[in-house]
Amino acid sequence: MSNIFLIMQREFNERARKKSFILTTLLMPVLMIALMVVPALVMVYATGDEKEVVVIDDSRLIAPHLKNTPSLKFTPSDVKVDEARSLMTDKFGILHIGSEIMTDQSDIRLYANSSSSMKLENEIRDQIQDYIETEKLKGYNIDNLETILKEVESPVTMQVFRNDKSQEEDTQAQSTAAASVIGYILGFLLYMFILIYGSMVMQAVIEEKSSRVMEVLVSSVRPFDLMMGKILGVASVALTQLLIWAVLVLGVGSVLIPTMMPDDIMQGVEAVHQGGSAELVAMNANLDSDMLQAVTTATDTAYLAKIFGFLTLFLLGGYLFYSAMFAAVGSAVESVQDSAQLQTPITLPIILALIISMVVMNDPNSSVAFWFSIIPFTSPIVMMARIPYEIPMWEVIFSLVLLYLSFVVMVWFASKIYRVGVLMYGKKPGIKEILKWINYKY
Repeated sequence: MSNIFLIMQREFNERARKKSFILTTLLMPVLMIALMVVPALVMVYATGDEKEVVVIDDSRLIAPHLKNTPSLKFTPSDVKVDEARSLMTDKFGILHIGSEIMTDQSDIRLYANSSSSMKLENEIRDQIQDYIETEKLKGYNIDNLETILKEVESPVTMQVFRNDKSQEEDTQAQSTAAASVIGYILGFLLYMFILIYGSMVMQAVIEEKSSRVMEVLVSSVRPFDLMMGKILGVASVALTQLLIWAVLVLGVGSVLIPTMMPDDIMQGVEAVHQGGSAELVAMNANLDSDMLQAVTTATDTAYLAKIFGFLTLFLLGGYLFYSAMFAAVGSAVESVQDSAQLQTPITLPIILALIISMVVMNDPNSSVAFWFSIIPFTSPIVMMARIPYEIPMWEVIFSLVLLYLSFVVMVWFASKIYRVGVLMYGKKPGIKEILKWINYKY
């Protein structure tokens, strides 16, 4: 154990004291937020250049009612369609509306002079559809039709509670949208951690093996102790980074956000914490429901602490499980380039787990979601994507127990490969040969 601790300490000091580690630890939360916020802002504000569309309306009904938008400018014209198509190539396109549009809604054609987009086409289609529907309703000769339509508009807000919990345990309405976002972020975070830190173990083994330092090390320490020291050393780096992030997130959520947010939003947050629905509270207080739900989650210290607790357990279990395999691959090759073939069977389950975590958003209790959150190869990522949905605790515990038991078995297999591979030079082994190393007697 003293040898394992020394190796672990060396691996930790080598990585945690680097400036790159400190910068990554401090900037990664900012980068993660930017990756979520920037695409949304781009979608909202990046409207693109204004596109001019020449409208040839044979019905003489719709063209006067088409409204210009920041991205579209409608220009009515009496020119024939064929002539417009050949002469007006400097415009974005020609919109031809047929004479029987009120009875045949497919009699519309857009001749674009450059690449079109789904958003632009939907914008044109929606304006025409709204006009046709309004005109058809007028045909029923109903007085004050517009006033009636506005009066009958009834947005429905549904509060969701867990009936499988006691009233004392669960008095707060659940937000499926928030659970979906948090679940995906947690699953992606596990995916990133396992790949980055697992590969870090493999690269450390390859570097020491290629420089022949490994021959000196194994003369003083058992290969198993060397492998475990490297795995646990890198694990301590990952846990340190995660704990720093947890402190930053909890500090921002409990201290900075309440002081930065307006009073009306914080009053809404308090109402949600007392059991109200974010949508209902937002509607009554004239607030943005998405913003209110995000602030509510960010300021719920108990909830965030629970999430980081589970994240730590599954991160450690998933890393230990996969890093043993990465260490075995590193011991079997002499360069990073040679590891690509052997690394593929390890990374495929991790990628599959990330894909399944997206399926969880549709149904967190489906058979696919359940079994992939139990199988150790995919459970760290998939289970973390399910936890925000308040799944039964026995499933989480069972998944954790099976994951850590599987880590012990995987270390036993990996250590057998590691013992042979660390001193194997000059030959690139295949998967079949590596599997034979497991049966070697020592």
